Amino acid sequence: MNREMRDPNVPWVPLLGVQLRLAGVYFDAVRVRGPQGRHIALRFAELTGGDPGPVILERDGERAVYFLIAPGSEARRRWPAGAELLTSGGTSRDPRSSYVGVPALAGGTWPLSWHTPPSPDGRMVHTALLHAVLWAVHRAGAGVAGRCGRDVPRARDRAREGAGEPGD
Repeated sequence: MNREMRDPNVPWVPLLGVQLRLAGVYFDAVRVRGPQGRHIALRFAELTGGDPGPVILERDGERAVYFLIAPGSEARRRWPAGAELLTSGGTSRDPRSSYVGVPALAGGTWPLSWHTPPSPDGRMVHTALLHAVLWAVHRAGAGVAGRCGRDVPRARDRAREGAGEPGD
């Protein structure tokens, strides 16, 4: 038998292990590499009352963090340096389709794990809020590749206002 086993509550999450999912089908993703991604994930969780939407951690290699957003919700947004958008159309550096490793909700999934797991209601990371947080970090001086600055709490207000960067 070569059938794929999936969680009945969240059909794109495997029951066991890790499986690759094509970006643009169930979600797009914003990848932030290194310890900065983890710091941003923690700050983002604080801003959302501990419920930021599905966020995946990579525990080896680049140690990236993947913020899963609704497919197509990033349209025409300019993302700051250090934040890489993964879609069915690839990335800004590579036009080939992007795949994201998705871990099961439990069991052996190394090197991937959930920082915050998906919910059965299908809600994703709020794209405008994530965009505002990443730009706040960028404007704080060191870019997304630096540490989160004190301007991050203002990102929630910018997202509510629908503010973005020029060219959005």
